[in-house]
Amino acid sequence: MDNNTQRPFILISNDDGYHSPGIRLLAESLRDVADLLVCAPESARSGFSCAFSAEVPLRLKRRHNLGDIEVWSCNGTPVDCVKLALAKLCPDRRPDLILGGVNHGDNSTVNNHYSGTMGVALEGCMKYISSIAFSSCYYDEHADLSALVPYIRRFVEAVLRKPLPRGVCLNINFPAAQHFEGVRVCRMTFGRWVNEVVTEHHPRGYDYYWMVGHFNNDEPEAEDSDQWALAHGYVAVTPTTMDVTAYGFMDEACALLGAERK
Repeated sequence: MDNNTQRPFILISNDDGYHSPGIRLLAESLRDVADLLVCAPESARSGFSCAFSAEVPLRLKRRHNLGDIEVWSCNGTPVDCVKLALAKLCPDRRPDLILGGVNHGDNSTVNNHYSGTMGVALEGCMKYISSIAFSSCYYDEHADLSALVPYIRRFVEAVLRKPLPRGVCLNINFPAAQHFEGVRVCRMTFGRWVNEVVTEHHPRGYDYYWMVGHFNNDEPEAEDSDQWALAHGYVAVTPTTMDVTAYGFMDEACALLGAERK
């Protein structure tokens, strides 16, 4: 990467693969805003969260699917992509911003914890780089995501002007719609996946399993939650912290366990 420019520098990754329409939309939307570097998995890596490869050798391959935007693929996870890009593709130029997405599928509520798209943002956050994960509730990768573009540009330009606090990243989800009612900053919904395992029987005599499931919103009337915002046509912005300490429970934990704290 050229490190002599004064333009902002953005690293982009995802969990759908370097060739996905979502990452293409994200890169094309921002090519006039900043210098871009794309490093993304060579194929889909949904559900990898913050996983990285400890036992598999990693490879990088230069791709040319976005014109003059520098694109690399990696055989590892989304987090591997971020780590490799920072170490090998731009060692002399620190990104001003790291972006994950646009993911084809909802990453609100507890999906936040499973999402490889959020893994990208959390890895950036752990490197003290402002980071945003973008997801659309359209699961069809061929859905029209053009309505997201002005919002993506607005959010990116805002964070470039005023970087996020250390230890905070943004999880931004868009409803499956062509028009949005507005933008809401919300908390994560309490919910859970149920009926997650489907059993099948193989002709050779053994059982095998598919992880599927249905999401259950355990507080559907909570108007301050991300699921409520999405269900009512709003773009849901959930500030997410790297520090997972339950500060509100610390005194009770001391009492429960006979411990002390400072």
